[in-house]
Amino acid sequence: MDYTNPIIFQDFSDPDVIRKNDNFYMVASSFNHTPGIPVLKSKNLVDWKLIHYVFEELPFPRFKDVFHGEGAWAPSLRFHKGKYYVSIPFPDEGIYISSCTNIDQGDWTKPWCLIEGKGLEDPCPIWIKDKCYMVVGFAKSRIGFNSCLGLYEVSSDLKEKISETYTIIYDGHNMNPTIEGPKFNMRNGWIYIMAPAGSVKTGWQVCLRSKNIYGPYEAKIVLMQNDTKINGPHQGALIELKRDAWAFVHFQDLDCYGRIVHLEPVKWVNDWPICGYAPDELLAGSPVTKHEYLVNKESNFKLETSDLFQSNRLSLIWQTPANKQPGWYTLSRGLVLSCYYHHNMAYSALNLTPNLFLTKLSYPSFKITALCELRLEEDGDEVGLCYMGSFYKYICIRRISGQNHLQIRSGAFNQKEDVALFDCLYQNKEIEFVMKFTYPDKYQLGFNKTIFKEIYTATPGRWIGGKTGIYARSNHTSSGYARFKYYKVKAVKKSERKG
Repeated sequence: MDYTNPIIFQDFSDPDVIRKNDNFYMVASSFNHTPGIPVLKSKNLVDWKLIHYVFEELPFPRFKDVFHGEGAWAPSLRFHKGKYYVSIPFPDEGIYISSCTNIDQGDWTKPWCLIEGKGLEDPCPIWIKDKCYMVVGFAKSRIGFNSCLGLYEVSSDLKEKISETYTIIYDGHNMNPTIEGPKFNMRNGWIYIMAPAGSVKTGWQVCLRSKNIYGPYEAKIVLMQNDTKINGPHQGALIELKRDAWAFVHFQDLDCYGRIVHLEPVKWVNDWPICGYAPDELLAGSPVTKHEYLVNKESNFKLETSDLFQSNRLSLIWQTPANKQPGWYTLSRGLVLSCYYHHNMAYSALNLTPNLFLTKLSYPSFKITALCELRLEEDGDEVGLCYMGSFYKYICIRRISGQNHLQIRSGAFNQKEDVALFDCLYQNKEIEFVMKFTYPDKYQLGFNKTIFKEIYTATPGRWIGGKTGIYARSNHTSSGYARFKYYKVKAVKKSERKG
């Protein structure tokens, strides 16, 4: 039986994966979106389900507002002496750690600071005998340089750093510029660091190895695009399966869809892990399109995409671009969104609105229908369906001069005011918002079985793919609300894309 890449057609950026017994667990970046650091589970590395998040809110007060691309960057996941540890970089605050003893239940601790400071990213620990070390990358935007990897010695419980500062253990400026995302592994007495280089869209996967934690490290490119369509294949996890079989999970940046996830076989050649298809074992491998299962185990795991709002808890598909506040929503015969007032509503920019309920793009082409009961009470109340990227459009009902108006509006990350592209009166008490998305990057908006002919171009967000979602808001304190009765996402096949 074969699997087909990508194994996850969703934006799980910077994946790190470990095996524990017969299960695999993955974590990924979440940036400014909460809940943060998704945790996924698989039985076979192909079929995955989202089981929870490491934290409900970003541990800094400023994230009551929206800061695109900031927050929790590329994490690592490791298991040591009965505990799971997630190492989380906040590029403006430092390296934080959360731990748990039962990853299926998700009993994660509140993140604590291990290393304070700006510009540290992509941490990963390794325990060697009675010592623990943490490798990090560097964010040039914060610290002034990149293309190097640094090493700290830290306590075994990841509670404090032992070395006062980092030691540079690899400089990639000449051969592997923009090297980052390092992940530790050990095999046959070698210490390995798997790390991407060459930038997200056009880069490659590097493997470093040494017998000494401080180096010197040899370097070899072990995966690159070659003549495939899989650009920048890198940043991920080298995973040991049973009986010295290994695999490599990585992402591919696919523009508005974000960083989707691929799985590669691994072959060891002269103690180097060559990833993907490698007809010449001395050269870097290429990403595979199909391959036989690396773990031969059936599974019914899947990633949810729709929400019928039948639970008493908010579905895991939803994230908000800032920390949730009391009063944003309730679950009562649907998802009830309050027309919440935030100080950024002094501007009309939807991208500055914190109480957007957003979810990832999940299929190449798809159709969204979202049925909404309208309870807008005062001028300035608004509810809608949006595509959110660096440039965005949304369809909404706005209360203006005592009447409901149907509008399509447009905005951008670098603007504080959105503009109306379409406006008409709307008198029904319910509306079914519609979005039709067509591969690779086009979408249309509509309502009640009608899709407008205007076609818009989908763009990614800041370090992430685009998202779709629903919201309610107001430009002042209001008792208005909207009740969403369903949010359905249906994949559209090639034969159904026209019309």
